[in-house]
Amino acid sequence: MRPRPRSTDPGPSPRSDDQGPPAGPRPVAATAGAGVLAGSTGAKALAGAAGLGVLAGVAGVVVAELVATVTGPRGAPLVAVGAAVIDATPTPVKEFAVRTFGTADKPLLLGGIGALLVLLAATAGALARRHPPAGLLGAVGLGAVAAVAALTRPDARPVDVLPALAGALVAATVLSFLLRAQRGKSSPAPDDGSGPVPVPRRTLLRDVPLVLGGILLVGSGAAALRRLTARDAARSREAVRLPAPASPASPLPAGVGPDFHTRNADFYRVDTALTVPRLDPREWRLRLHGMVDRPVELRFDELLGRDLVERDITLSCVSNEVGGPYVGTARWLGAPLAPLLRAAGIRPGADQLVARSAEGMTIGTPLETVLDGRDVLLAVGMNGEPLPFTHGFPVRMLTPGVFGYAGSCKWLVELEVSTFAAFDAYWVRRGWARQAPVRTASRIDRPTPFARLDAGPVTVAGVAWAQHRGIAAVEVAVDDGPWRPATLLPAPSTDTWVQWRYRWAARPGQHNLRVRATDRTGATQPEERRPPFPDGATGWHTIRVTVG
Repeated sequence: MRPRPRSTDPGPSPRSDDQGPPAGPRPVAATAGAGVLAGSTGAKALAGAAGLGVLAGVAGVVVAELVATVTGPRGAPLVAVGAAVIDATPTPVKEFAVRTFGTADKPLLLGGIGALLVLLAATAGALARRHPPAGLLGAVGLGAVAAVAALTRPDARPVDVLPALAGALVAATVLSFLLRAQRGKSSPAPDDGSGPVPVPRRTLLRDVPLVLGGILLVGSGAAALRRLTARDAARSREAVRLPAPASPASPLPAGVGPDFHTRNADFYRVDTALTVPRLDPREWRLRLHGMVDRPVELRFDELLGRDLVERDITLSCVSNEVGGPYVGTARWLGAPLAPLLRAAGIRPGADQLVARSAEGMTIGTPLETVLDGRDVLLAVGMNGEPLPFTHGFPVRMLTPGVFGYAGSCKWLVELEVSTFAAFDAYWVRRGWARQAPVRTASRIDRPTPFARLDAGPVTVAGVAWAQHRGIAAVEVAVDDGPWRPATLLPAPSTDTWVQWRYRWAARPGQHNLRVRATDRTGATQPEERRPPFPDGATGWHTIRVTVG
């Protein structure tokens, strides 16, 4: 018998995965393999595309981070978008974040932005599966948002958009590349006439590791460059040799308790900088201009060459709740600011000094405060060493008796003599008070809240502060009993906090301990509890303890 002639019919023409199976018979195993292995149908295809979108987004972010190591960290997409979010966040939300999360608020913000980016990248990938142009435009759009955020920063430069643009281009390119791999090529038609079988998994198994390898390579390069930059910055700080002060601080008085000075590592930090500026002191310049007769530009070595003074000064943040942790005392070294301003020649009508930081923050301080004789400093040292990066290296401004948001500018690069009518500083534009004298405050540090104590003598201790006015008295009350005077330990000046002690004969039961302070003007802390906004919290710090 002659063999039956083989059909020359080429069989059904191949179709895209989304059009369903080709006409004609196909083995069940082939159909299942194409659907399961390639994720080429329905929800599996969209889920796979969403995953590829996330992979493309990660690729874009690591490339942007690499570019930002060259152009500057302020242009990195996560940082730029995060800074824009901080600026747009209502004050009550900011206060909640500071109160609830403390210094962890910035990592949490960046983590939240990263999670949102993952979600949006997955959406772009799934959209590109159905509508490729729209999905790719979505990827580019995310980069555009980051670029706009970078350009709207107060200290923005044209190059700050390059990280976002590079990241968007890479993300769109990688997404397109991976989606083509997911759709796959068609294998030659088998002899059984079932038609060509899509084999995208083979392509993805090759291309996904390729992209992952590129991400690891670029990410490692960016991390290495950041480490190199941080190491260079650390070396520049280590090379600074602080001169001896022309006017050294007096030794602490006898009887001062331990921990009068706050260690640099423990000193509070509240600011809006998502990345800590690391300035090279060799390149640092301070520009003094505005309503002055003789503008000044000062180099770091010139600042160190001025007559420096050393002072013990307590700083406190306006965000501090009653009994909160955002207060600390350090021994600062710096150049008095008032002589520099007077030498520049302040013009009539000026009433505000606007300080600007390297990351764009603006701080407005009343000129009369700067010139009234207090030790307003251009600080270069903190507790015997150059300023830490987190506290403003190489130079910060600090003003005793004024909340930090109105007198203490870190990473200082510019001073402008101006007026309150002409300019509102960063926090004033957000509703905080223009005048920000520190409020008289006190805190119980020992015992801690909800402590369990033995009956008998107990030492209640803490601190009180009213910088530039000084503390005259501290009183403690137990439950509804009368106010009793606490013992004040010696303090070096009115610009520091005062440590206090109270001996309490503790009886069994639950008790409330309250504290209040009176400053040297005769003003006593008010009982009324008020939140920090808009000019500082008020109220008596109260804790509950159990005596057993």
